[in-house]
Amino acid sequence: MDEAATHDSEPSHQSASVASPPPPVQQPPVGLTPAEYASLAPTIDEYHTYQVGPGRCSSLLSQRIRCPSSFVWSVVRRFDCPQIYKHFIRSCSIIGGGGVQVGCLRELSVISGLPASTSTERLDILDEERKVTGFTIIGGEHRLRNYKSVTSVNQFEEGGEIWTVVLESYVVDVPPGNSEEDTRLFADTVIKLNLQKLKSVAEAAAAAEVRNS
Repeated sequence: MDEAATHDSEPSHQSASVASPPPPVQQPPVGLTPAEYASLAPTIDEYHTYQVGPGRCSSLLSQRIRCPSSFVWSVVRRFDCPQIYKHFIRSCSIIGGGGVQVGCLRELSVISGLPASTSTERLDILDEERKVTGFTIIGGEHRLRNYKSVTSVNQFEEGGEIWTVVLESYVVDVPPGNSEEDTRLFADTVIKLNLQKLKSVAEAAAAAEVRNS
C-alpha cells in the first residue's frame, strides 16, 4: 500500500520553480497540540504539502509515540521490511537483490481480502539525519494510482519527557467511479492502522531496552 506523480502534485520542497506557492491543502493533523504543530510547521511545509489538481486527493496524519525517535526511525527506515508495522503486507523483496538506497524498488505481496494483490514501489527519500523517508507506487495490482507518500519522524523533549510525533502524508489519484472522500477514507484508514502498529512496536522495543539495561 504503501506512478510517478505529476509535476503539479509534488511536495513543495521539490517544486520551488513553480511560480505560485502551493495552497495550504492540509489541515493540522488531528491529535497534535498547538505547540507540536507550530514546531512541525517547517517540516510540514517542506515535506508534507502538495499541490493537488482535479482528480487527486491528499491527506496528512499524525501519531504520537512515547519513546525516543531512534526506536521509531529504526522501524520506519526499513524500506526492505515494511511488514514490521504495516498490517496488510504478506512479504517484501528488493527487486534486483541490491541494498536499500534511493531509487531502489521493492515488490510487495498483499494479504488476501483487500482490493489489491501486489505493489511495486520506488524509494524516493531516505534522509537518515532528518529521519524522513518517502516512496512512490509505480506498478502492481491495486487501487492506488500515482500514490506518493512521505513519512517524517520528529522527536520532542520537555520537562525530562521524550516523545516522538510521526507525520505521514500522501497524494493519490481518485479512481474512476469513486469520490474524493471515499478514496481518502480508504487510504487514511490503512495508514492509521499502520501508525498504531508502529506505536506498539516502537514502544515495546524501547521498554525492552530499559528492562535489559
